[in-house]
Amino acid sequence: MTPDSDDLSQTSTSPSADAVDRPSDPASDDEGTPEVAEQEETPPAPLLELRDGLPPLTETPPALVDACAALAAAAGPVAIDAERASGYRYSSRAYLIQLRREGAGTFLVDPIGFDSLAPLQDALAGSEWILHAATQDLPCLTEVGLVPSELFDTELAGRLLGYPRVGLATLVETLLGFRMKKEHSAADWSTRPLPTPWLDYAALDVEVLIELRDVLAEQLREAGKDEWARQEFDALRGFTPAQRIEPWRRTSGLHRVRGRRLLAAVRELWEARDELARSRDVSPGRILGDNAIVAAALADPATRADLLAAKGFHGRGAQRYAERWLDALSRARGLPEEALPVRAPRTDGPPSPRAWAERDPVAAERLVVAREGMARLSEEHDVPAENLLAPDTVRRVMWEPAGSDETAVATQLRELGAREWQVALTASMLAEAVVSAQPD
Repeated sequence: MTPDSDDLSQTSTSPSADAVDRPSDPASDDEGTPEVAEQEETPPAPLLELRDGLPPLTETPPALVDACAALAAAAGPVAIDAERASGYRYSSRAYLIQLRREGAGTFLVDPIGFDSLAPLQDALAGSEWILHAATQDLPCLTEVGLVPSELFDTELAGRLLGYPRVGLATLVETLLGFRMKKEHSAADWSTRPLPTPWLDYAALDVEVLIELRDVLAEQLREAGKDEWARQEFDALRGFTPAQRIEPWRRTSGLHRVRGRRLLAAVRELWEARDELARSRDVSPGRILGDNAIVAAALADPATRADLLAAKGFHGRGAQRYAERWLDALSRARGLPEEALPVRAPRTDGPPSPRAWAERDPVAAERLVVAREGMARLSEEHDVPAENLLAPDTVRRVMWEPAGSDETAVATQLRELGAREWQVALTASMLAEAVVSAQPD
């Protein structure tokens, strides 16, 4: 599981009870001396611990057979998590898979030593899988042959319920009253042998996931959002990561690069790094940083000495593969004009909204009205606008609406992948946005 990023980036704007109840000015006695009220500090929530102790690592065929038998014999949903080596490895493969089921306990499966995890898939057949932030783990689980027939995503459930912070640790503390350890969230899980404290941390990620699921499921029912969640979870089962067009354009600092030939230099360096990182299964940034790619493209060094003098070329990877970087820069210099990348990235969708006012003022007006409508619906239903309907879907409908009536908009939304609950909530509003900005 990745770090609890939502806990770091999302904060509530609602005043706390303390902020509401606390007087703005301290009370004063007759002599004008401020009276300091004694405040009891709220004790921290207890630290979550493993109720059954740390299970042994499942890393041999006999151990896997035993784990599968126990999991298959138990009943109820299965809590699942996976640990990757993001930031260390090129691949996104799972280096540890954690499972917990009532009646069976917790299992920590090392997938590296197995040719196939088909027995585990069979043992879990027909069960509901509980994951937190399922889109992070589903690809690496699918890679080893683990595919759910039904799932529940606790992070997505939290979003549908309007929780301002939906990281696992925050939800566990908010709803179950336990603090979770975070110290190994960014560890290199490709390390072997895996240290015991890491395994303890990993096991805790599924320790109360079943209980968390039950609380969230009840809240979804009470809020009348259980059907919304069911549709979202069903859609998640077929999730595959989007393939980015021209991924080199995500190079940090690319905005500093002007000119098509300089862009070509960035592209050639990025692709040379990517090929090397893939072959070595090393995170690209550990070979050469984005800042070095941009610096080399801008400086256009022709010699090793000049290259290594550029910003960011002090690391081992930068120096060890200096000839590769020089070859990439040489290729960029030799490209014919028609082979140079254009400044604006290719896209299969509408242009950046910043360009709408100039390219299509009516569409720009439609988008403004639609965004205002999405904000109203978001507040009314206490669901983030991006979960109410994907922003890209809103842009596509407003840029090129299939029609100005609700039926046409609803059909277009379905074609773009919107779920029925989303269509029911947004189609009428989007149709009104189309009508409100008809050309004169």
